[in-house]
Amino acid sequence: MATLLLIVIYIAFIGLGIPDSLFGTAWPAICPELSLPVSAAGVVTVLTSGGTIVSSLLSARLIRRFGTGGVTAACTALTAAGLLGMSCAQGLGWLCLFSVPLGLGAGSIDTALNNYVALHYKATHMNFLHCFFGVGVTVSPFLMSLALSAGSWRGGYRLMAGVQAGIAALTIAALPLWGRAGHKHPGELHSDGGRAVPFRTLLAGARVRTACAAFLGSCALETTCGGWGATWLVQARDLGPDAAAGLVTLYYLGMTAGRFLAGVLSARRSSRQLVRTGQGVVLAALVLLLLPLPVPFAGLGLFLVGMGNGPVFPNLLHLTPQLFGPEHSQSVIGLQMAASYAGILLAPAVFGALAQGAGAWLFAPYLLLFYLLMTAATLKLFQKSPPRRA
Repeated sequence: MATLLLIVIYIAFIGLGIPDSLFGTAWPAICPELSLPVSAAGVVTVLTSGGTIVSSLLSARLIRRFGTGGVTAACTALTAAGLLGMSCAQGLGWLCLFSVPLGLGAGSIDTALNNYVALHYKATHMNFLHCFFGVGVTVSPFLMSLALSAGSWRGGYRLMAGVQAGIAALTIAALPLWGRAGHKHPGELHSDGGRAVPFRTLLAGARVRTACAAFLGSCALETTCGGWGATWLVQARDLGPDAAAGLVTLYYLGMTAGRFLAGVLSARRSSRQLVRTGQGVVLAALVLLLLPLPVPFAGLGLFLVGMGNGPVFPNLLHLTPQLFGPEHSQSVIGLQMAASYAGILLAPAVFGALAQGAGAWLFAPYLLLFYLLMTAATLKLFQKSPPRRA
Protein backbone atom coordinates (compact mmCIF):
# COMPACT_ATOMS: atom_id res chain seq x y z
CA MET A 1 0.00 0.00 0.00
CA ALA A 2 2.86 2.38 0.76
CA THR A 3 4.21 2.00 -2.80
CA LEU A 4 0.78 2.48 -4.37
CA LEU A 5 0.21 5.56 -2.22
CA LEU A 6 3.59 6.95 -3.29
CA ILE A 7 2.55 6.61 -6.94
CA VAL A 8 -0.63 8.59 -6.22
CA ILE A 9 1.44 11.26 -4.45
CA TYR A 10 3.74 11.47 -7.48
CA ILE A 11 0.79 11.95 -9.82
CA ALA A 12 -0.69 14.59 -7.50
CA PHE A 13 2.60 16.47 -7.72
CA ILE A 14 2.33 16.49 -11.51
CA GLY A 15 -0.96 18.31 -10.95
CA LEU A 16 0.75 20.74 -8.58
CA GLY A 17 3.23 21.65 -11.31
CA ILE A 18 0.71 22.16 -14.12
CA PRO A 19 -0.52 25.67 -13.14
CA ASP A 20 2.92 26.97 -12.14
CA SER A 21 4.36 27.29 -15.64
CA LEU A 22 1.17 27.92 -17.58
CA PHE A 23 0.51 31.59 -16.92
CA GLY A 24 4.04 32.85 -17.64
CA THR A 25 4.16 30.90 -20.89
CA ALA A 26 0.78 32.19 -22.05
CA TRP A 27 1.22 35.79 -20.88
CA PRO A 28 2.89 37.14 -24.08
CA ALA A 29 -0.29 36.06 -25.91
CA ILE A 30 -2.79 37.02 -23.17
CA CYS A 31 -1.34 40.50 -22.78
CA PRO A 32 -2.13 41.87 -26.29
CA GLU A 33 -5.43 39.98 -26.65
CA LEU A 34 -6.85 41.54 -23.47
CA SER A 35 -5.08 44.90 -24.09
CA LEU A 36 -3.16 44.75 -20.81
CA PRO A 37 0.24 46.24 -19.90
CA VAL A 38 3.15 43.85 -19.39
CA SER A 39 3.29 44.66 -15.67
CA ALA A 40 -0.31 43.45 -15.15
CA ALA A 41 1.03 39.91 -14.88
CA GLY A 42 2.45 40.91 -11.52
CA VAL A 43 -1.04 41.56 -10.15
CA VAL A 44 -2.17 38.05 -11.07
CA THR A 45 0.94 36.37 -9.67
CA VAL A 46 0.69 38.38 -6.44
CA LEU A 47 -2.87 37.18 -5.87
CA THR A 48 -1.97 33.59 -6.70
CA SER A 49 1.01 33.61 -4.37
CA GLY A 50 -0.94 35.43 -1.66
CA GLY A 51 -3.51 32.64 -1.64
CA THR A 52 -0.72 30.10 -1.48
CA ILE A 53 0.89 31.81 1.52
CA VAL A 54 -2.40 31.83 3.40
CA SER A 55 -3.07 28.15 2.73
CA SER A 56 0.54 27.22 3.62
CA LEU A 57 0.27 28.92 7.00
CA LEU A 58 -3.06 27.20 7.69
CA SER A 59 -1.94 23.81 6.37
CA ALA A 60 -0.89 22.28 9.71
CA ARG A 61 -4.35 22.88 11.17
CA LEU A 62 -6.14 21.77 8.00
CA ILE A 63 -4.13 18.54 7.80
CA ARG A 64 -4.74 17.73 11.46
CA ARG A 65 -8.48 18.05 10.87
CA PHE A 66 -8.96 16.55 7.39
CA GLY A 67 -5.80 14.48 6.85
CA THR A 68 -3.21 14.70 4.10
CA GLY A 69 -5.36 12.74 1.65
CA GLY A 70 -8.46 14.86 2.12
CA VAL A 71 -6.56 18.12 1.77
CA THR A 72 -4.77 16.86 -1.36
CA ALA A 73 -7.99 15.74 -3.09
CA ALA A 74 -9.96 18.90 -2.28
CA CYS A 75 -7.18 21.28 -3.27
CA THR A 76 -6.43 19.48 -6.55
CA ALA A 77 -10.08 19.86 -7.51
CA LEU A 78 -9.89 23.54 -6.55
CA THR A 79 -6.95 24.16 -8.89
CA ALA A 80 -8.76 22.38 -11.75
CA ALA A 81 -11.67 24.80 -11.32
CA GLY A 82 -9.26 27.73 -11.30
CA LEU A 83 -7.63 26.64 -14.57
CA LEU A 84 -11.01 26.27 -16.26
CA GLY A 85 -12.00 29.72 -15.08
CA MET A 86 -8.78 31.26 -16.41
CA SER A 87 -9.58 29.88 -19.88
CA CYS A 88 -12.80 31.93 -19.90
CA ALA A 89 -11.33 35.20 -18.57
CA GLN A 90 -12.24 38.33 -20.53
CA GLY A 91 -10.20 40.86 -18.60
CA LEU A 92 -7.77 41.47 -15.76
CA GLY A 93 -10.51 41.24 -13.12
CA TRP A 94 -11.45 37.73 -14.19
CA LEU A 95 -7.81 36.64 -14.30
CA CYS A 96 -7.41 37.91 -10.75
CA LEU A 97 -10.58 36.19 -9.56
CA PHE A 98 -9.60 32.76 -10.84
CA SER A 99 -6.00 33.09 -9.65
CA VAL A 100 -7.23 32.89 -6.05
CA PRO A 101 -8.35 29.21 -6.12
CA LEU A 102 -5.11 28.33 -7.90
CA GLY A 103 -3.12 29.80 -5.02
CA LEU A 104 -5.26 28.44 -2.20
CA GLY A 105 -5.15 24.94 -3.67
CA ALA A 106 -1.43 24.86 -4.39
CA GLY A 107 -0.22 25.94 -0.94
CA SER A 108 -1.91 23.18 1.04
CA ILE A 109 -1.00 20.44 -1.47
CA ASP A 110 2.64 21.53 -1.46
CA THR A 111 2.99 21.64 2.31
CA ALA A 112 1.02 18.47 3.03
CA LEU A 113 2.76 16.19 0.55
CA ASN A 114 6.26 17.55 1.18
CA ASN A 115 6.01 16.92 4.90
CA TYR A 116 4.46 13.48 4.41
CA VAL A 117 7.25 12.35 2.09
CA ALA A 118 9.97 13.94 4.25
CA LEU A 119 8.73 11.94 7.26
CA HIS A 120 7.85 8.62 5.68
CA TYR A 121 10.10 8.17 2.66
CA LYS A 122 13.78 8.47 1.69
CA ALA A 123 15.65 11.39 0.10
CA THR A 124 15.48 9.52 -3.21
CA HIS A 125 11.69 9.60 -3.06
CA MET A 126 11.68 13.33 -2.22
CA ASN A 127 13.82 14.12 -5.27
CA PHE A 128 11.64 11.96 -7.49
CA LEU A 129 8.56 13.65 -6.02
CA HIS A 130 9.82 17.00 -7.25
CA CYS A 131 10.90 15.39 -10.49
CA PHE A 132 7.23 14.65 -11.09
CA PHE A 133 6.48 18.29 -10.27
CA GLY A 134 8.95 19.01 -13.05
CA VAL A 135 6.93 16.77 -15.38
CA GLY A 136 3.89 18.97 -14.71
CA VAL A 137 5.71 22.26 -15.28
CA THR A 138 7.40 20.87 -18.41
CA VAL A 139 4.33 19.40 -20.09
CA SER A 140 2.07 22.41 -19.56
CA PRO A 141 4.22 25.03 -21.39
CA PHE A 142 4.89 22.53 -24.19
CA LEU A 143 1.16 21.98 -24.69
CA MET A 144 0.56 25.72 -24.33
CA SER A 145 3.11 26.37 -27.10
CA LEU A 146 1.12 23.99 -29.34
CA ALA A 147 -2.08 25.84 -28.44
CA LEU A 148 -0.41 29.17 -29.22
CA SER A 149 0.75 27.83 -32.58
CA ALA A 150 -2.89 26.97 -33.26
CA GLY A 151 -3.82 30.52 -32.27
CA SER A 152 -5.47 30.06 -28.84
CA TRP A 153 -4.02 30.28 -25.35
CA ARG A 154 -7.52 29.50 -24.05
CA GLY A 155 -7.37 26.04 -25.60
CA GLY A 156 -4.16 25.37 -23.68
CA TYR A 157 -5.81 26.32 -20.39
CA ARG A 158 -8.87 24.15 -21.11
CA LEU A 159 -6.69 21.17 -21.97
CA MET A 160 -4.70 21.47 -18.74
CA ALA A 161 -7.89 21.96 -16.73
CA GLY A 162 -9.09 18.61 -18.07
CA VAL A 163 -5.82 16.92 -17.08
CA GLN A 164 -6.03 18.46 -13.61
CA ALA A 165 -9.62 17.28 -13.21
CA GLY A 166 -8.51 13.74 -14.00
CA ILE A 167 -5.78 13.93 -11.34
CA ALA A 168 -8.34 15.27 -8.85
CA ALA A 169 -10.59 12.28 -9.56
CA LEU A 170 -7.65 9.93 -8.92
CA THR A 171 -6.82 11.54 -5.56
CA ILE A 172 -10.45 11.24 -4.49
CA ALA A 173 -10.55 7.57 -5.47
CA ALA A 174 -7.28 6.99 -3.57
CA LEU A 175 -8.51 8.39 -0.24
CA PRO A 176 -8.77 4.92 1.40
CA LEU A 177 -5.06 4.31 0.72
CA TRP A 178 -3.95 6.90 3.29
CA GLY A 179 -5.37 4.85 6.15
CA ARG A 180 -3.92 1.58 4.88
CA ALA A 181 -0.34 2.65 4.19
CA GLY A 182 0.59 2.01 7.82
CA HIS A 183 2.91 4.98 8.19
CA LYS A 184 3.72 6.03 11.73
CA HIS A 185 6.52 8.16 13.10
CA PRO A 186 7.64 8.32 16.73
CA GLY A 187 7.83 12.09 16.66
CA GLU A 188 4.32 12.66 15.38
CA LEU A 189 1.39 13.48 17.60
CA HIS A 190 -0.92 12.96 14.62
CA SER A 191 -0.37 10.61 11.68
CA ASP A 192 -0.31 13.53 9.25
CA GLY A 193 0.04 16.86 10.97
CA GLY A 194 2.57 16.59 13.77
CA ARG A 195 2.58 19.26 16.46
CA ALA A 196 1.27 22.69 15.48
CA VAL A 197 3.81 25.27 16.70
CA PRO A 198 2.99 29.02 16.73
CA PHE A 199 4.81 30.78 13.90
CA ARG A 200 6.01 33.52 16.24
CA THR A 201 7.81 30.86 18.28
CA LEU A 202 9.38 29.35 15.17
CA LEU A 203 10.56 32.69 13.83
CA ALA A 204 12.33 33.43 17.10
CA GLY A 205 14.96 30.88 16.04
CA ALA A 206 17.77 32.13 13.78
CA ARG A 207 18.03 28.77 12.00
CA VAL A 208 14.37 28.89 10.97
CA ARG A 209 14.78 32.41 9.60
CA THR A 210 17.91 31.37 7.71
CA ALA A 211 16.13 28.36 6.22
CA CYS A 212 13.24 30.58 5.15
CA ALA A 213 15.67 32.94 3.41
CA ALA A 214 17.17 30.02 1.46
CA PHE A 215 13.72 28.88 0.33
CA LEU A 216 12.70 32.41 -0.59
CA GLY A 217 15.80 32.90 -2.76
CA SER A 218 15.49 29.54 -4.52
CA CYS A 219 11.78 29.93 -5.29
CA ALA A 220 12.11 33.58 -6.34
CA LEU A 221 14.79 32.54 -8.82
CA GLU A 222 12.72 29.58 -10.03
CA THR A 223 9.49 31.48 -10.54
CA THR A 224 11.01 34.58 -12.10
CA CYS A 225 12.94 32.44 -14.56
CA GLY A 226 9.88 30.41 -15.53
CA GLY A 227 7.37 33.25 -15.42
CA TRP A 228 9.38 35.90 -17.29
CA GLY A 229 11.73 33.79 -19.42
CA ALA A 230 9.37 33.86 -22.41
CA THR A 231 8.89 37.64 -22.13
CA TRP A 232 12.68 38.13 -21.94
CA LEU A 233 13.16 36.01 -25.06
CA VAL A 234 10.47 37.96 -26.92
CA GLN A 235 11.45 41.48 -25.89
CA ALA A 236 15.21 41.23 -25.40
CA ARG A 237 16.12 38.40 -27.81
CA ASP A 238 13.53 39.09 -30.57
CA LEU A 239 11.84 35.68 -30.63
CA GLY A 240 8.17 35.10 -31.46
CA PRO A 241 5.79 34.10 -28.63
CA ASP A 242 5.42 30.50 -29.84
CA ALA A 243 9.20 30.03 -30.27
CA ALA A 244 9.82 31.60 -26.85
CA ALA A 245 7.26 29.29 -25.23
CA GLY A 246 8.98 26.29 -26.78
CA LEU A 247 12.41 27.47 -25.60
CA VAL A 248 11.21 28.06 -22.04
CA THR A 249 10.19 24.40 -22.05
CA LEU A 250 13.94 23.69 -21.87
CA TYR A 251 14.03 25.42 -18.49
CA TYR A 252 11.38 23.12 -17.06
CA LEU A 253 12.95 20.12 -18.76
CA GLY A 254 16.21 21.02 -17.01
CA MET A 255 14.39 21.22 -13.68
CA THR A 256 12.90 17.78 -14.22
CA ALA A 257 16.23 16.31 -15.30
CA GLY A 258 18.04 17.85 -12.32
CA ARG A 259 15.60 16.36 -9.85
CA PHE A 260 15.71 12.99 -11.54
CA LEU A 261 19.51 12.95 -11.40
CA ALA A 262 19.41 14.04 -7.77
CA GLY A 263 17.08 11.14 -7.02
CA VAL A 264 19.52 8.72 -8.61
CA LEU A 265 22.58 10.28 -6.94
CA SER A 266 21.00 10.56 -3.49
CA ALA A 267 22.03 6.97 -2.75
CA ARG A 268 25.67 8.12 -2.94
CA ARG A 269 25.51 11.82 -2.13
CA SER A 270 23.98 13.56 0.87
CA SER A 271 21.24 16.14 0.49
CA ARG A 272 23.72 18.85 1.48
CA GLN A 273 26.11 17.83 -1.29
CA LEU A 274 23.31 17.81 -3.85
CA VAL A 275 22.29 21.33 -2.81
CA ARG A 276 25.85 22.66 -3.16
CA THR A 277 26.37 20.98 -6.54
CA GLY A 278 23.11 22.37 -7.88
CA GLN A 279 24.01 25.88 -6.81
CA GLY A 280 27.31 25.59 -8.68
CA VAL A 281 25.43 24.64 -11.86
CA VAL A 282 23.11 27.65 -11.46
CA LEU A 283 26.11 29.99 -11.25
CA ALA A 284 27.47 28.65 -14.55
CA ALA A 285 24.02 29.04 -16.12
CA LEU A 286 23.68 32.65 -15.03
CA VAL A 287 27.02 33.46 -16.65
CA LEU A 288 25.60 32.17 -19.96
CA LEU A 289 22.50 34.32 -19.58
CA LEU A 290 24.48 37.43 -18.67
CA LEU A 291 26.79 37.22 -21.71
CA PRO A 292 25.58 38.50 -25.15
CA LEU A 293 25.70 35.05 -26.76
CA PRO A 294 23.50 33.64 -29.59
CA VAL A 295 19.97 32.46 -28.78
CA PRO A 296 20.90 28.74 -28.49
CA PHE A 297 23.14 29.64 -25.52
CA ALA A 298 20.17 31.39 -23.90
CA GLY A 299 18.25 28.11 -24.20
CA LEU A 300 21.20 26.23 -22.69
CA GLY A 301 21.40 28.75 -19.87
CA LEU A 302 17.70 28.34 -19.08
CA PHE A 303 18.09 24.56 -19.12
CA LEU A 304 21.03 24.72 -16.68
CA VAL A 305 19.23 27.12 -14.33
CA GLY A 306 16.44 24.57 -14.07
CA MET A 307 18.86 21.64 -13.72
CA GLY A 308 20.89 23.31 -10.97
CA ASN A 309 18.13 24.95 -8.96
CA GLY A 310 15.75 22.00 -9.31
CA PRO A 311 17.36 19.76 -6.63
CA VAL A 312 17.83 22.60 -4.10
CA PHE A 313 14.21 22.85 -2.97
CA PRO A 314 13.45 19.12 -2.41
CA ASN A 315 16.74 18.41 -0.66
CA LEU A 316 16.36 21.34 1.71
CA LEU A 317 12.85 20.09 2.46
CA HIS A 318 14.06 16.57 3.14
CA LEU A 319 16.57 17.95 5.65
CA THR A 320 13.82 19.72 7.63
CA PRO A 321 12.90 16.84 10.00
CA GLN A 322 16.62 16.33 10.69
CA LEU A 323 17.35 20.00 11.28
CA PHE A 324 14.27 20.91 13.34
CA GLY A 325 12.88 17.60 14.63
CA PRO A 326 10.09 15.43 13.18
CA GLU A 327 7.57 16.63 15.76
CA HIS A 328 7.95 20.21 14.46
CA SER A 329 8.48 19.46 10.77
CA GLN A 330 4.91 20.13 9.61
CA SER A 331 4.85 23.60 11.17
CA VAL A 332 8.38 24.42 9.99
CA ILE A 333 7.64 23.24 6.45
CA GLY A 334 4.44 25.31 6.48
CA LEU A 335 6.52 28.37 7.36
CA GLN A 336 9.13 27.47 4.73
CA MET A 337 6.38 27.15 2.14
CA ALA A 338 5.06 30.56 3.16
CA ALA A 339 8.54 32.04 2.73
CA SER A 340 8.88 30.27 -0.62
CA TYR A 341 5.63 31.72 -1.86
CA ALA A 342 6.54 35.14 -0.52
CA GLY A 343 9.45 34.99 -2.96
CA ILE A 344 7.11 33.68 -5.66
CA LEU A 345 4.70 36.54 -4.89
CA LEU A 346 7.15 39.42 -4.74
CA ALA A 347 9.97 38.57 -7.13
CA PRO A 348 7.98 38.22 -10.39
CA ALA A 349 5.82 41.23 -9.53
CA VAL A 350 8.85 43.44 -8.90
CA PHE A 351 10.50 42.24 -12.09
CA GLY A 352 7.32 43.03 -14.03
CA ALA A 353 7.49 46.63 -12.83
CA LEU A 354 11.21 46.81 -13.66
CA ALA A 355 10.65 45.31 -17.12
CA GLN A 356 7.86 47.78 -17.78
CA GLY A 357 10.07 50.73 -16.88
CA ALA A 358 13.60 49.70 -17.86
CA GLY A 359 13.20 46.69 -20.12
CA ALA A 360 13.39 42.91 -19.96
CA TRP A 361 17.19 42.96 -20.33
CA LEU A 362 17.34 43.06 -16.50
CA PHE A 363 16.25 39.41 -16.42
CA ALA A 364 19.67 37.79 -15.83
CA PRO A 365 21.02 40.36 -13.30
CA TYR A 366 17.76 40.06 -11.38
CA LEU A 367 18.12 36.28 -11.18
CA LEU A 368 21.68 36.72 -9.92
CA LEU A 369 20.47 38.70 -6.88
CA PHE A 370 18.27 35.84 -5.69
CA TYR A 371 20.99 33.31 -6.40
CA LEU A 372 23.28 35.21 -4.02
CA LEU A 373 20.56 35.28 -1.33
CA MET A 374 19.94 31.54 -1.69
CA THR A 375 23.60 30.52 -1.55
CA ALA A 376 24.47 32.82 1.36
CA ALA A 377 21.51 31.57 3.43
CA THR A 378 22.26 27.93 2.63
CA LEU A 379 25.91 28.31 3.61
CA LYS A 380 24.91 29.91 6.91
CA LEU A 381 22.25 27.25 7.60
CA PHE A 382 24.67 24.38 7.03
CA GLN A 383 27.32 26.02 9.21
CA LYS A 384 24.83 26.40 12.04
CA SER A 385 23.49 22.88 11.56
CA PRO A 386 26.20 20.20 11.47
CA PRO A 387 25.14 16.89 9.87
CA ARG A 388 23.30 14.54 12.23
CA ARG A 389 20.72 11.81 12.05
CA ALA A 390 17.09 12.59 12.83
